Amino acid sequence: MEVNIYNITGEVVGQIALPESVFGVEVRPHLFWEVVRWQQAKKRAGTHDTKTRHETHGSGKKMYRQKGTGRARHGDRNAPVFVGGGVAHGPHPRSYAFKVNKKVRRAAICSALSMKAQAAKIVVVEDFRLPEIKTRLAVSALGALNAKRALVVDGANETLSRSVRNLPDAKYLNVAGLNVYDLLKHDAVVITKSALEALEGRLSG
Repeated sequence: MEVNIYNITGEVVGQIALPESVFGVEVRPHLFWEVVRWQQAKKRAGTHDTKTRHETHGSGKKMYRQKGTGRARHGDRNAPVFVGGGVAHGPHPRSYAFKVNKKVRRAAICSALSMKAQAAKIVVVEDFRLPEIKTRLAVSALGALNAKRALVVDGANETLSRSVRNLPDAKYLNVAGLNVYDLLKHDAVVITKSALEALEGRLSG
């Protein structure tokens, strides 16, 4: 599949063939679900905690005698039925992470990129070097490329990164950090020619 190469003013400066191994694979939505769930699970802190009846503050003495009072049988006030008592079966710190194989993660990214390519949402830019760190320059460039709600992918480009970070509908990613969640979240993918070559090397293995 061949697509146009643009400069940051929106002019066509050439053409490039997208690698079929990355942008021409079968779209498999079930991989999106699995990998996005894995990504979101890894982001969870898992620091929630509740106190059991053995961790609450209070006496462990039996409240009153077992029989003869006409009241329900109770032990101490740390039981879950009392205000200030422990919580039964409450959450405790744990990790939500689980394993997803590298081949599955790679296949999911290729599938997402292929879906964007089929919808003509891949925009290749020859070079995305801005003269200075200015949000309005990034807005102007993305507007010229007709990709305001875009995931911008490049190599180490601090000027671009800092210019894009205040935009609510766009995001900058280093090519090494490209992931399924962000690909699905944004309408288009704006990628530089050099990042495209690096991406092919990362995913074709």
